[in-house]
Amino acid sequence: MTTLQAPGQTPLRPAEAGELEKATEKRNRRAYLALLIPGLLGLLVSFVFPLAYMVRMSFNRGAPDGVIEETFTFDTYIQPLTDPYYWKVTLDTFQMGVTVGVLCVLVSYPVALFLARSQSKYRSLLLAIAIAPLLTSAVVRTYGWMVILGTNGLVNSSLTGLGIIDTPLKLTNNMTGVTIGLVEIFMPYAILAMISGFGRLSPQLEEAAGSLGASKFNVFTRVTLPLSLPGILTAFLLVFVLSISTFITPRLLGGGSVQVLATEIYDQTTGLLNWPFAAALSVILLVLFGLIIAVYQRLTRKIGG
Repeated sequence: MTTLQAPGQTPLRPAEAGELEKATEKRNRRAYLALLIPGLLGLLVSFVFPLAYMVRMSFNRGAPDGVIEETFTFDTYIQPLTDPYYWKVTLDTFQMGVTVGVLCVLVSYPVALFLARSQSKYRSLLLAIAIAPLLTSAVVRTYGWMVILGTNGLVNSSLTGLGIIDTPLKLTNNMTGVTIGLVEIFMPYAILAMISGFGRLSPQLEEAAGSLGASKFNVFTRVTLPLSLPGILTAFLLVFVLSISTFITPRLLGGGSVQVLATEIYDQTTGLLNWPFAAALSVILLVLFGLIIAVYQRLTRKIGG
C-alpha cells in the first residue's frame, strides 16, 4: 500500500501506517454510530416500546367490564389456541392473505414487466397512472367496490342486462368481494415492488436465448420468469402482509360476515374492551408475519444461490 506524503514529510513506517489506518477506521465507526443514533432512538420509541408493551399486555387478564388485571397468565393465549372459532379466523386470515397475494401478483406482473421494459417517453406517465390509485383513500375505494359489486351494482346489472345471469350474484358481504377489493387496492404496491425487483432482467440474455433457437415461451419460462422471481416474491410478501393486517376492506365489503384477525382485534379492543385478549391476537398475527418472512428469506437465499 502506498501512502501519500506531503513534500518534505518523513515517510511513515509500516507499523505507524497500520496504527493510523486503525485509528481512522475507529473514527469512522464512531461517526457511523453517531449517525445511526437518531434513527435507532426513533425506532425504539415508535416500534420497540409499543411492541414490548403489547406483548406484556397479552399476559394480563381482561375482565368483562373492561378492567385490566395486572398479572402474568397464559389464559389469553389458551382461548384462541383451543377455540375452533379462532382457529377458523386465523386460517381465514392466512388464506385471504395468500389468495390476495397470488392474484395480485398474477394481475400486476404483466403491467410491471411492461413498465420495466418500456423505452417510451411516456413511461413515467404510464407509471404514474399505474400507481395513481394510491392517491385515493382505501376507504373511498372500498365504498366504490361496494357500489360496483352490490346486488344492483354495475357488475350484476351488466350481467343481468346481457342475459348471462337471471339472479344477481352475491359479491358482497363475503370473502369473494373482500378479495376483489383487496386485489385492486394493493395492485399499485405489487407493481412498484416488482419493478424495483426486476434489476436482474436482461434483454441481452433473452435475445441470446432466442438466437439459440428458444421459442418465446421457453425464453419466458426459462429466462425471464426465473430472473424476475425476486421481484415476484417481494411483491407477494408485501401484499400478504398488507392483506392480513387490513381492517377497512374486510369490515365494509365483508359486511360483518367476514371475520379476520384484524376485525376481531378491533372488536375485542373497542367493543368488548378486552385489551389483553386483543394483544394476544395481535401477537398471533405477528407470528404469521414471521412465518411468511422466514419462508421468503429461505426462498430468496435459494434463488440467490
